[in-house]
Amino acid sequence: MPHFQSSALHRGIISTISVPMFVMTMASAAQAQDSGADDSIQEIVVTNRYSTNDRLDTATGLGLTLHETPQSVSVVTAERISDQNLRSLTDVIDNAAGVSARAQDSSRSTYASRGFSINNYQIDGVPIYWQPGNNAGETQSDTSLYERVEVVRGATGLLTGAGNPSASVNLVRKHADSKAFTSTLDMSAGSWNNYTATADVGTALNSSGTIRGRVVTHFADGDSFRDLASEEKTVLYGVIDADLSENTLLRVGATYQDNEPGASTWGGLPVWHADGSRTDWDREKTIAADWTTWSSTVENYYLDLTHEFANSWTAKFSINSNSNDSDQMLLYLSGAPDQNTGLGMGASPRNAETEREQLSYSLNVNGEYSLFGRTHELTFGAVDHSEDNIAWSRARSNVAPVGNFNLWDGSYPQPDWGAQGVDVDVETDQFGLYGATRLSLTEQFKLILGGRVADWEQEGLYYGTPRSFGDTNVFIPYTGALYEINDQHTVYASYTEIFQPQNLQDRNGDFLDPIKGQSQELGLKSLFFDGALQTTVAVFDILQDDLGQPDGSFIVPGTINGQAYFASEGTESRGYELEAVGEILPGWNVSLSYTNFDAEDANGNEVNTDHPRKLFKLYTNYRFRGALENLTIAGGVNWQGKEYMDTSNLVTGDPERLEQDAFSLVSMMARYDLTSNLSAQVNVENLLDETYYSQIGFYNQLEYGQPRNITASVRYRF
Repeated sequence: MPHFQSSALHRGIISTISVPMFVMTMASAAQAQDSGADDSIQEIVVTNRYSTNDRLDTATGLGLTLHETPQSVSVVTAERISDQNLRSLTDVIDNAAGVSARAQDSSRSTYASRGFSINNYQIDGVPIYWQPGNNAGETQSDTSLYERVEVVRGATGLLTGAGNPSASVNLVRKHADSKAFTSTLDMSAGSWNNYTATADVGTALNSSGTIRGRVVTHFADGDSFRDLASEEKTVLYGVIDADLSENTLLRVGATYQDNEPGASTWGGLPVWHADGSRTDWDREKTIAADWTTWSSTVENYYLDLTHEFANSWTAKFSINSNSNDSDQMLLYLSGAPDQNTGLGMGASPRNAETEREQLSYSLNVNGEYSLFGRTHELTFGAVDHSEDNIAWSRARSNVAPVGNFNLWDGSYPQPDWGAQGVDVDVETDQFGLYGATRLSLTEQFKLILGGRVADWEQEGLYYGTPRSFGDTNVFIPYTGALYEINDQHTVYASYTEIFQPQNLQDRNGDFLDPIKGQSQELGLKSLFFDGALQTTVAVFDILQDDLGQPDGSFIVPGTINGQAYFASEGTESRGYELEAVGEILPGWNVSLSYTNFDAEDANGNEVNTDHPRKLFKLYTNYRFRGALENLTIAGGVNWQGKEYMDTSNLVTGDPERLEQDAFSLVSMMARYDLTSNLSAQVNVENLLDETYYSQIGFYNQLEYGQPRNITASVRYRF
């Protein structure tokens, strides 16, 4: 196993001492207080709402618990999603440990972890690939579809193949796992005329319960804090689980989500006035026209066939088909308006469509074997994935002037749309064979060894430029070690890799090797209250190497002006994380995390600075006892350090930094059980009405985040 660089390890350990000690002390004190207060309470049943003791496949495929996995893994449970009223995947990322979200405009967001963009996703453990632009509803995925969301931080190439050494997000769907009839109806009303209705129904479909079904429907409609903006969302999900035998399960399901926004923005608000001074817009200010929309439709069809063999081995075969389509009627405004007249903005309307079809096949086998008198675990499998990505746009004419932007009300005329042409027509194919084993060298010491052999190829046309590149037989190693100090504490170390192909050639005309992401992590995982509370303290060192850089004046042979590139040292990220999640006292659940890292290129310059380096996230709920046993209250705070983008003033040309200072967002929730079946809940987001940017520097523009808003909801369980 590669060694940690001593400087990174020393710095990380010194930096983390105070924070983990606080959490350890808090947990130990609470445990002692609980024991001392009532000697009859000797064992606490693990019923916490914010963590899970389930075995997860997201990191290694071995079906390990959070405590057994030698990487930082976080889970946002269904209970946490409900308590915080998290409506989309972006809401989940905003509140999950060690990751951050940044808006691009009203319909798109980007995610990052440990200094790198996140571009690895899974649905029920099967990799799915989203485009960097996220322009077809990806980051708006509705949480009504999912039982929980799992996030593995660091490089995840063992199971996901190509990508960045940031994190992998696994969306775990709801399944038809109940033989009894279950039904939940949720309805809500909130700020800006937002209304939602959700129904979740599951039941056995035959008398024996061997065939079960579940249906989820969700509808949302409302406006926004931005002028003109609105959103209508429809979500449908159906799944059937069939026990073909005592050991064989067939699962077939389909999901559908339609997003119909009105007055969608493309980009953000201008940063400078015509005299070079900074703008200061109202938060409701928009750049959208009354006809703009970034509508999208996402469809997913899947089949899982799982068989448990008599010798404790399990095989799972999956087919996953995913379609992301978008229709874009957009308006991009740019420039520096005069502070008095509002003149000086230019308009670029766009009429476009995108269509992305993905088809994945995966086979996984895992089980136990005996060697040298001990029992060990093994998993191996194959994933084949193909993707067709097509984008069209229409020519435009008779583009009208913007006029006085200070008086902008969205009544901007559409241009004349011309013929439709193909912008992108690209096919991407990936194939991977992987395997991993967990060796029980002693009762306390476990060693995980694994690897993946991956192929990645892309061909087609990208905005007029032919593409044909890729990499084959790329080996991705995985190494992890865990030592159980006692039943409560386990120390771990891991080395993981991932790769990212790059469409660049050197001075000899050869394509550069893929960018390699290497992630080293050392940590301590602890359990309190018989596992009800779990804590993780980790230090990490991530290097993304072989990044292509321009090779002076050299031209790629056979091209007229094709710039040649060479592989250089890339970006290094070093930092530490802390997470504590679970139940610290009966009825008192908490999720706390803190992240701190530095990310620099080979020359010592900070990179990816438009995402925060420091994150503190706390959310806790408490259910009262006695006379107030029907009342649950919750609250939290998300604090992030400053973020910035270095650029040039659009007017003066002088270097300038666009910066968002550190800020906190506070939220609260109260829920009261009116009966055993009916509850009422109130959520308040951005309680202190903090004014902040949800995006800075994207094409030298900015976007504001949501002001204070309130949602009232009722839930009825049949």
